[in-house]
Amino acid sequence: MSDKDYYEVLGVSKTATADELKRAYHSQAMKYHPDRNPNDPEAEVRFKEINEAYDVLKDEQKRAAYDRYGKQAFQNGGMCGGNPFGGFGFDFNGAGGFSDMFSDIFSEFMGGGRQRSNPNAPQDGADLRYNLDVTLEEAFNGIEKEITIPHAEICEECHGHGTEDGKEAPICTTCHGRGKVQSQKGGFFIVETTCPTCKGKGKIVKSACKKCRGEGLLHGEKQIKIKIPAGIESDTRMRVAGAGETGLRGGQNGDLYVFINVLPHQLYAREGANLYTTVPVSMACAALGGKMEIPSIDGRSINVNIPVGTQTNQQIKISGEGMPIIRSKHKGDLFVRFVVETPVNLSARQKELLEEFRSLSEDDKCQPQSKGFMDKIKELFKSVA
Repeated sequence: MSDKDYYEVLGVSKTATADELKRAYHSQAMKYHPDRNPNDPEAEVRFKEINEAYDVLKDEQKRAAYDRYGKQAFQNGGMCGGNPFGGFGFDFNGAGGFSDMFSDIFSEFMGGGRQRSNPNAPQDGADLRYNLDVTLEEAFNGIEKEITIPHAEICEECHGHGTEDGKEAPICTTCHGRGKVQSQKGGFFIVETTCPTCKGKGKIVKSACKKCRGEGLLHGEKQIKIKIPAGIESDTRMRVAGAGETGLRGGQNGDLYVFINVLPHQLYAREGANLYTTVPVSMACAALGGKMEIPSIDGRSINVNIPVGTQTNQQIKISGEGMPIIRSKHKGDLFVRFVVETPVNLSARQKELLEEFRSLSEDDKCQPQSKGFMDKIKELFKSVA
């Protein structure tokens, strides 16, 4: 086991989030990977230290034990097997001894932790999620949107203490500020229950603040401006650091995570940076070729050339008319699919002209697909005759 501090090995602070730990691990592991550093024993040692550090810190339970007891938590039996009580030298019944240690670690393993076991310790605010809909036009151009989110701020009346006089409430003498009391059953098992004196608060508030009703926080809403970059895609997650719930007793604020949903468009479908659309063309235009205009996402007109002899489902590409690519000056492409429309509600003159056209097309030179299909039918009948 390495003697170095795990946070220093990964190059992060002790308050690093799970995402920050992961990014740091990937960066360091890629830098010192043995395949990238052949015949370098120092890189191999560094790589092992990086993996050892991340293996502990990525696990919430292991990280909590490491933060509290350091590497002793994993040595001399510790949490890795063997004698689970060895290596600490704690007295079973003494103050701050095994009884407290066992309760704290057990609480962490069951989803608790220092903040939960001690209601007066700094408590980080929770993260918030916001689902934001944007139109395809907004995703194309980029936009700044103002959103409204729940917000809680420290009560100025009581300075966050929840007391009427604004002073910090005295610590509960029954649980000594933990909010819980313990009793030993059967010589070994520790039973932990909510303190009956302070009802789990850890402090005795005799007169609650009238403005916040003893909570120390005032709840409301606040507006935040979110900058949506051009080219944003659905399911993109944007993080606004510190915009989540307010931390208590000096704890850090949570973060706000904005999840983007790009709404469907009436003309264009999107796949990555490319746009797709389907346009109908007349039978005459498909046969003779022609031009048409379609509106772009940003309001311009795009000229579309219809090739001579265009068939249904034939597709053309117009380069650079797709969506912007984030962190790039380039754009995707626009794909236009044609659907040849058969004329309906014909006038007598139109029918006459089509009849004349049909009589002139009997050699099928202008309709090779039809001729090829009919030739296959004839061959099929000959083979079964």
